[in-house]
Amino acid sequence: MKICILGDGLASLTLAKLLVNKTIAVDLLFEDKAVNYSKSRTFGITKKNYEFFTNQILNIKNISWKLNNIEIYTDNLPNQKILEFKKENSEIFFIIKNNELYRNLNLELKDSKLFKKKLLNNNDFSIIDRYDLVLNCNKNHSITKKFFSKKFEKKYNSVAHTAIIKHKLINNKSAVQIFTKMGPIAFLPISNSETSVVYSISKSDKVDLASLIKKYNKKYSISKILDKKSFDLQSLNLRKYYFKNILCFGDLIHKIHPLAGQGFNMTIRDIIDLSKIIDDKIETGLELNPLIFDEFEKKTM
Repeated sequence: MKICILGDGLASLTLAKLLVNKTIAVDLLFEDKAVNYSKSRTFGITKKNYEFFTNQILNIKNISWKLNNIEIYTDNLPNQKILEFKKENSEIFFIIKNNELYRNLNLELKDSKLFKKKLLNNNDFSIIDRYDLVLNCNKNHSITKKFFSKKFEKKYNSVAHTAIIKHKLINNKSAVQIFTKMGPIAFLPISNSETSVVYSISKSDKVDLASLIKKYNKKYSISKILDKKSFDLQSLNLRKYYFKNILCFGDLIHKIHPLAGQGFNMTIRDIIDLSKIIDDKIETGLELNPLIFDEFEKKTM
């Protein structure tokens, strides 16, 4: 059984670690350019997904920050919570820096005899014949463009601005999201002295992120604002997840607006489903072949 993964992002590495943990050999094929996650990019995962990730893929306790409260406000009622999700003695969400998870997954996979990283030619279609199963997380590869062109795609004409704020020590366990007139802004704690900020705004609007952070900040005594970055926002859903022995995965099959906070959560849920399908085949002595892709699509689409 020869399996390869196209791409070198978080979804690709997480898939690779899952397979290696199941003692399945995998080649990760990547383009000759490093993935460079901004230090200010973060994502949140639910408690259930956190527990699966820690138990089945990689212990992320040391790189995650637990939250037990999420508060929602609006511009019209800046001092009144319109919604609150809270658990006094238990976490409800975890925030992780993209670059830290990426680094830790690479370090864990580096020494595995079941894992190999190989350079990928963007126009190489022979991998379809060289491998029994191809897990595709690379939206730019020619295979994607040829076999997976049918999709539902929406450009929001919006940009997400991110930053890290350093502040005085507080008990920083509560995330805050404010729906402003220009777009939503979220304050996502990553330690007792650091908080990540995500602000979504129309491309046509000029933004002074530092001024907006200071305007909507209600609880932090800020000393520095670091690592300001921005990226375009869009949503994407493939109409078909697999073709022959190729299965698309991660943001390639469903990319959504970060407002929902479900991007990587959706990928983890898909990995949970794929993991169960693989385990069922192994337990019953059946081979892993492209039929598992049809089962996966029916379960997740």
